[in-house]
Amino acid sequence: MTPAADSIRKAKHFTDGLWPAQAREVSHIGNACVVEGIGDFNLDDLDLVRRRFPDRLVTLDGDVITVWPPPSATG
Repeated sequence: MTPAADSIRKAKHFTDGLWPAQAREVSHIGNACVVEGIGDFNLDDLDLVRRRFPDRLVTLDGDVITVWPPPSATG
């Protein structure tokens, strides 16, 4: 398995009220988190994820919410 493929993890339980109801899959790629929906997310969904990650950049693009890795200390 390649190192890049090894760094992709999928959450098995994400319907615990901590993720938007529209969430279909939550994946972790390195230090990033990608939430894929069964339809487009709304601003309430974005706010829910932003509350889980208050110190991270969280963006919404239709049916995908991305939690970006924290800025590197060396960058």
